[in-house]
Amino acid sequence: MTAGPHVQAFDLNIDTVLKHWSLAFAIREIIANALDEHKITGTTEPVIEKVEDGTWEIRDFGRGLRYQHLTQNESTEKQHHQDVIGQFGVGLKDALAVFERNDVGVTLHSAHGDISTGRQAKPDFGDIVTLHALVTAPADPQMVGTLVRITGIADTDVEAAKELFLKFSGDLPLEQTRFGEVLERRPDSDGGRVYVRGLLVAVEPRFLFSYNIIDLNAPLRRALNRERSNVGRTAYSSRVKDMLIACTSREVAEPLTVDLAGYASGTIHAELDWKDVKLHACRVLQTNDKVLFITARQLEQRTPQLEYAKDDGYRLVVVPDDLAKALGNETDLEGRPLVDLDTYRKSWNESFSYTFVEPGMLTPAEQQIFSLAAPTAQLAQILPGQTGVTSILISETMRLNDGGETVLGLYQKDMNRIVIHRGQLANADRFCGTLLHELAHARSGATDGTREFERELTKLLGAIAAAALNGVPGPVPASQRRSLRQRVLHRVRSA
Repeated sequence: MTAGPHVQAFDLNIDTVLKHWSLAFAIREIIANALDEHKITGTTEPVIEKVEDGTWEIRDFGRGLRYQHLTQNESTEKQHHQDVIGQFGVGLKDALAVFERNDVGVTLHSAHGDISTGRQAKPDFGDIVTLHALVTAPADPQMVGTLVRITGIADTDVEAAKELFLKFSGDLPLEQTRFGEVLERRPDSDGGRVYVRGLLVAVEPRFLFSYNIIDLNAPLRRALNRERSNVGRTAYSSRVKDMLIACTSREVAEPLTVDLAGYASGTIHAELDWKDVKLHACRVLQTNDKVLFITARQLEQRTPQLEYAKDDGYRLVVVPDDLAKALGNETDLEGRPLVDLDTYRKSWNESFSYTFVEPGMLTPAEQQIFSLAAPTAQLAQILPGQTGVTSILISETMRLNDGGETVLGLYQKDMNRIVIHRGQLANADRFCGTLLHELAHARSGATDGTREFERELTKLLGAIAAAALNGVPGPVPASQRRSLRQRVLHRVRSA
């Protein structure tokens, strides 16, 4: 079409550009403009519909397109509106050029005029032919909004264009932050999709989630080119991190912490490469759930501490060793320390109470072993009252040691007593060994691993060995004396 008496030719200054653009990219620009107008004006949502084979119409209900909009300039209005997509003022011109290059017809209609395209020479430069917008009077001066009619395109081109928009993608939001939305990654997708204000700019195969960035920072603004595709990760990674750290929902934290289980095998997603994100996920998870953070090694050890925690309603969450070391200095979103094994053990011990078992409630077999307490002390040449121990008690429950194991025996100096776990009454070896261990604490007044304690324990073992080898005078029954002597001799010979 060439300009006639009633046609104004508006030079778009385009020859051949964006040869690598597909028709889907061109249609994308038309849809983006319609969506932006809808968001700016608050008018009815745009309509995208097929009117006949090969012909589609895209219509908004805003202020209507003017030929002045075809000039290349940045849109101040759009730049200050957080919901809109366009900002460069060249998208529509690029789209018209792509349609023309692919022999696709396009006309734009509004109350301000109807626009088609055609190639013609530049005024005063007849040897230079460029693409022009051909403007005529509006066919419908009362028309509301803008209607773009595109002919000669396949349905697949339109569907491919719509797939570039969050609005039509089917991606489900998990949480909204001031930086943007964290979206659920579709199972059938080839990666996490990164949108900027609703328009797809990248696909990340290693992302756990998809994202829609609303609040653009300076690096991202600089990186957004006129094509708005293939934007590098360095441009948007900081905003993705900002979004994740701003999240407070279990819907986001849970998949992140579950993903940590693949740390050792190297199968974690890219978001877990950021330590700040890993820590925040643990903080959010504990805020929303009753969890206990453990390492893979601690899980393999299967200490009683883990069973106690599960009985207390904790859910075990396995985290890498480096993250586990950092958790001790962190709190959840409500200011409570994150619960690892050390924290749980301290809390459990602080709330611990003994469940004592009276001697008369022991089984006959347990009573027989418990009766060895006095003879065992005598074998070790510990006289009554010599250690300050006034009672030996049996308890169903005991505190946890530093390794998370149940303490088998305990000397309590302030109460002048020894408490032994009931499980030690399963046989005489266990009970007598635990009793002697605690008597060594009572005699030395020292803790495990100290030279004083080791010295006292050595004395007790020597006294028992001598008693077993030389006989024990006094009121110990002959049967008990023979049994103890045989066990001690067996231990000594084995050593």
